[in-house]
Amino acid sequence: MDRLTYLSNADSGYIDSLYQAYKEDPNAVDVSWQKFFEGFEFGQTAEGGTASSETPEQAIKEINVLNMINGYRDRGHLFTETNPVRERRKYFPGKELETFGLSEADLETTFNAGVEVGLGPAKLKDIRQLIEDTYCRSIGAEFRYIRHPEKIKFLQDKMEADRNMPQFSLDGKKRILKKLNEAVIFESFLGTKFLGQKRFSLEGAESLIPALDSVIQKGSSLGIEEFVIGMAHRGRLNVLTNVMGKSYKTIFSEFEGKMYEADPEIQFGGDVKYHLGFSSDITSQDGKNIHLSLAPNPSHLETVDGVAEGMVRSKIDLKYSGDSSKIAPILIHGDAAVAAQGIVYETIQMSKLDGYKTGGTIHIVINNQVGFTTNYKDARSSTYCTDIAKVTLSPVFHVNGDDVEALVYAVNLALEYRQKYKTDVFIDLLGYRRYGHNEADEPKFTQPSLYKLIEKHPNTLAIYVKKLVDQGSIDIDFAKLLEKDFRSVLQERLDEAKKVEQISEERPMFAGAWKGLRPARAADITETAETKVSKELFLQLAKEMNSLPKDKKFFRKITKVFEDRLKMIDTDKYDWAMGELMAYATLLNEEYRVRISGQDVQRGTFSHRHAVVTLEDSDETYAPLARLKGGEKFNIYNSLLSEYAVLAFEYGYASVNPNSLTIWEAQFGDFANGAQIVFDQYISSGETKWKRSNGLVMLLPHGMEGQGPEHSSCRIERYLELCANNNMIVANCTTPANYFHLLRRQLHREFRKPLIVAAPKSLLRHPKVVSPLTEFTEKGFQEIIDDESVTAKSVKRVLLCSGKIYYDLLEKQQGDKRKDVAIVRLEQLYPIAHAQIEALQKKYNKAEFVWVQEENENMGAWPYYCRKFRGSSLNLQYIARPESGSPATGYMKQHVSQQAEIINKAFEL
Repeated sequence: MDRLTYLSNADSGYIDSLYQAYKEDPNAVDVSWQKFFEGFEFGQTAEGGTASSETPEQAIKEINVLNMINGYRDRGHLFTETNPVRERRKYFPGKELETFGLSEADLETTFNAGVEVGLGPAKLKDIRQLIEDTYCRSIGAEFRYIRHPEKIKFLQDKMEADRNMPQFSLDGKKRILKKLNEAVIFESFLGTKFLGQKRFSLEGAESLIPALDSVIQKGSSLGIEEFVIGMAHRGRLNVLTNVMGKSYKTIFSEFEGKMYEADPEIQFGGDVKYHLGFSSDITSQDGKNIHLSLAPNPSHLETVDGVAEGMVRSKIDLKYSGDSSKIAPILIHGDAAVAAQGIVYETIQMSKLDGYKTGGTIHIVINNQVGFTTNYKDARSSTYCTDIAKVTLSPVFHVNGDDVEALVYAVNLALEYRQKYKTDVFIDLLGYRRYGHNEADEPKFTQPSLYKLIEKHPNTLAIYVKKLVDQGSIDIDFAKLLEKDFRSVLQERLDEAKKVEQISEERPMFAGAWKGLRPARAADITETAETKVSKELFLQLAKEMNSLPKDKKFFRKITKVFEDRLKMIDTDKYDWAMGELMAYATLLNEEYRVRISGQDVQRGTFSHRHAVVTLEDSDETYAPLARLKGGEKFNIYNSLLSEYAVLAFEYGYASVNPNSLTIWEAQFGDFANGAQIVFDQYISSGETKWKRSNGLVMLLPHGMEGQGPEHSSCRIERYLELCANNNMIVANCTTPANYFHLLRRQLHREFRKPLIVAAPKSLLRHPKVVSPLTEFTEKGFQEIIDDESVTAKSVKRVLLCSGKIYYDLLEKQQGDKRKDVAIVRLEQLYPIAHAQIEALQKKYNKAEFVWVQEENENMGAWPYYCRKFRGSSLNLQYIARPESGSPATGYMKQHVSQQAEIINKAFEL
């Protein structure tokens, strides 16, 4: 902080020394001092004299006036008129003149400090009026913590030039009135026609609708072609109809309980109306087409933030060639949620990272000052619900929701700032909640005093109509006619809705980027996709990918890794890393995009991938896959230390671009539990609830290696528990080639399904975990791999297993030369390959079938398989660790003993 700021007892000698330095070279002093001395000299010249070489005594008060100006800029937001229904908290020190070493006697005195706010030399009363109007009326601005002088000056100049008191044209005012009328009357109409039904009304914050309308129009003039909106349930129906353009008839049909038309072969359970997504195209006032998307989302607060950001980034990559100025995300939060939900922090921390940035987000907080029943004083420790914005030095505008013009002005300024500086901006829309958390709730149980105030408070439309009538902008009949006509439209649409039998889909899923794809049907799951590649292409890519440039110096260990990979071509033994990387290389060659993110994914947690390598003598990196044909579509990003927001982001990314192999990898599979909401509410159920397919791949390292309970299990049982109606795929592969085909299959089907892979750890370097070239070039994905080493008629027991334990069983089988026990691998745990299992039963018709797993009895695949095969002719038995509340022991000796017991028991006949 320079000495000019809050210099209350200025030393005239010090000021004189600065002035002398300024005269010799203006750049020798701070910018704020330059402004002061410029004003001082201007004032002296304007009075007919010349600037004195002596600093006058009045300079002390000039400094005090500058302190006052900066004080308002810094703390004026604490003294605003932004709360529409109750008094705000008191803050000290205040903004009285005495706070700045001034008094009422100085009000008529002219100060050169007026130059600082664009007035030139001006009376103190005029200077104070300007900064009062700018910083202490309907808009409170927090921005001075931004460590960028140009950004601060941009905001100061914009706000002080018109005092944050916008002047709209008559047409502009009428458009605001029209959108506010629609917002208010729509809620009123729903409340009277569908009494008691939940709608999570926007009442108390209806000014959101004209604000969104305006930001879309403003965006069009600034070159934006598309907006993606993420929001919770409050106000969603209003946004869907009055911003997105979803028909009132459809909304009313949903209230009437009508169902959407459904394909009988596709499982569709639907969702409540205030969770549904929507997309539309609207024409802006300047005649441009603007595409709008509202992401579907569940009740889990703020989860949609990461999803919406991922959707935007995907569109930036897919449609706009990396130009983020063409598309913008808008996130609409609740005040209690934005302050309390950790995913908000995680998402904000992503906003400037190369792998996740979207060019800045417009955050609008619907601040109704209560979370469900919790008062704001119990909902956060911070002063404002938006204080999280300061993490990324994002400006915040606190706005009185009853002043609709101020809100429209603020959100337009926010968008202008976003377009110019590519950073987030927050709008804190202070309003209230007219009713309880939902319309059947009784808010007076917990907030009697607040709701006495709200009952008496006029709605935003009435306030704005009175303002316009008082101004002479409209007469009262204009407003009444506007309301009457809109109510008539709503009634007509309601009458139409009552005649509807089923609701037609307004925006089909399989359009745009999804054109050519279709929903999956039960029969599709068992069909084999064409995933093999030619021998010539495979070998060509394998050589290109693993030939490091001779002119770059790499670490010796890295060089050896790539040399060993080239040797695999000669030995015809390709390991796990090669199988994985070749899947990416071949897909890139076919012009698909490959995107991978997660913690340390470039190298790989277990140092196997090395998709990006760093040079020995610099921080320069080299990505072999990026050098191949199609390599410009290869992106792999080490993520921030987050599971929740990053997985949500990648889900959003995959939802927009079905022709990208989008992968999220957990550092260890059990870390995925930090993102369980995304698995539960989106990945497993999004298609059933919202008819929205997704092909996201999740790699969850899994396998009991004696590393303790936290690094053993990806909790396969959790994902199988979520499986139904072919909603997703759960796999646990044992060969590099099968993994290769599994990944390629994601993009070589006519439909998309999420894929969860229990990825290996020790198998990454296991000498037997290799595949020959023919398995990549002549085969496809195998859901089940039979045992070719035994004769069926000699087999007395068939061990069904999955993943790493196969190699432990194989070692025992080969070591003891057991031909009476077959080991069959279930590579795809779900959907279950029932036909293939039935074929195994016929083949091994004299054998008993036993499920073997290294996980505890209450974990792994057994609980699911036990249920699925209960009472079947398979009569499946099991061998597993005893049930436990912890996934694994923390003692290596105990682990080894338990593992040996499982293997031995498997071969006891």
